[in-house]
Amino acid sequence: MGDHNVEQEVDQQKAQAFMKAVLEDLGALAFMLEHDRVESGVVRIGAEQEMFLIDRELRPAPVAPEVLSEINDPRLTTEIARFNLEANPTPLLLTGSCLSEIEKELDEVISLARKGAEAFGADVLLSGILPTLLKADLTLENLTPNPRYRELDRGVIRLRGGPFEIHIKGVDELHLKHDNIMMESCNTSFQVHFQSNPADFVKHYNTAQAITAPVLAAAVNSPVLFGQRLWQETRVALFQHSTDARSRPQLARGQPTRVSFGDNWLEHSVIALFHEQILRFRPIMISQPDEDPFAVLARGDIPLLSALRMHNSTVWRWNRACYGVADGVAHLRIENRALPAGPTMVDEIANAAFFSGLMLSLPQEYGDIARRMSFDDAKSNFFRAARHGLDAQFNWIDGESHTASELVLDHLLPLARAGLNESKVDRTDVDRYLGIIEERVRSRQTGARWIVKSLEAMQ
Repeated sequence: MGDHNVEQEVDQQKAQAFMKAVLEDLGALAFMLEHDRVESGVVRIGAEQEMFLIDRELRPAPVAPEVLSEINDPRLTTEIARFNLEANPTPLLLTGSCLSEIEKELDEVISLARKGAEAFGADVLLSGILPTLLKADLTLENLTPNPRYRELDRGVIRLRGGPFEIHIKGVDELHLKHDNIMMESCNTSFQVHFQSNPADFVKHYNTAQAITAPVLAAAVNSPVLFGQRLWQETRVALFQHSTDARSRPQLARGQPTRVSFGDNWLEHSVIALFHEQILRFRPIMISQPDEDPFAVLARGDIPLLSALRMHNSTVWRWNRACYGVADGVAHLRIENRALPAGPTMVDEIANAAFFSGLMLSLPQEYGDIARRMSFDDAKSNFFRAARHGLDAQFNWIDGESHTASELVLDHLLPLARAGLNESKVDRTDVDRYLGIIEERVRSRQTGARWIVKSLEAMQ
């Protein structure tokens, strides 16, 4: 969940104090890594479940604040639009029955959301993009009444200096302008969090970059926006457009976008990733600085590093490095943001199982992925997966070329199974969830294909 405590009246003095706090937080994190103050020897998996609220006509229902008030469960929170919700199941050690336990808790939380929505004539739907959305739904009247979202809208528009331009080509073509950040609310995802040891972080982060393309190819579920058939995972293109804070001069100069896959393999440490983000991107939102993190460390406590986390929350890499504190213990994790919500909870957990199994096994099988595969191939694979799903052609390790289906079935599913088995994940769960991926790929029936075929069947 993002930090909702943001400054609403920002002057130069506050902005400078915030940037000073960000740099102090980064220095404190470097100190903590050097002195083993970040949790090691533990691998956990967690998730964020975004969802749509819909009315009886399957149109967006802008009743999220009322539903949350009705439910009053801390595992559910707001998202940017009044017709979005987010659920946060409990992170678990990546072993035993963790996958089925996360599915069980998600089912419980979504059932609560569905029961709360019923009181307002609404229901819950899991879909990467809600096909019934209209541009008229994306007004600031439907923005969740929360300072974080208002400041996000104001901050991005201020930096951009004008309306957003959306241009996406697929089977059809979408070209429009929009004057607020609500286009972002068209997207809902199932974000998988993988906790890494500090010593393994670079290896795990680069692995996540390499595997996101084939995992996404098997998971695509967002082919339609405003009635237009676009990419198999249109969220990827839409999210980049809908939060693009670059002005026209910055675009002309090739300034990088805040939503990105990155430009190079990660080297040395997570510090390099955070440092690059601080150098490249001005803050969109700021918060009051915490207590000096070195003072917190000096008395034996763990700092929250809230300024660093606030800035990091407005740089949307498809694989994002995250610092967190749970029960007084600091940790590092990788947040995979590329996978869509839906079409069902079991499909989402299957995607998470595939991703997690590969995170465990790929480094053992391939060694340093950065030495076996060019970064440009990893990046182009990602966009091919988003455009074409299982029809994508990938450049894989050592210059090999595979179709998405061939790579998943012949190479990656066995590796994912080996990784989960080595981590002692229940065999029943491994068979069930990876079996769903296998059946989906063999039948070539992704959520995106089902949606497009259904649309084509309509008069």
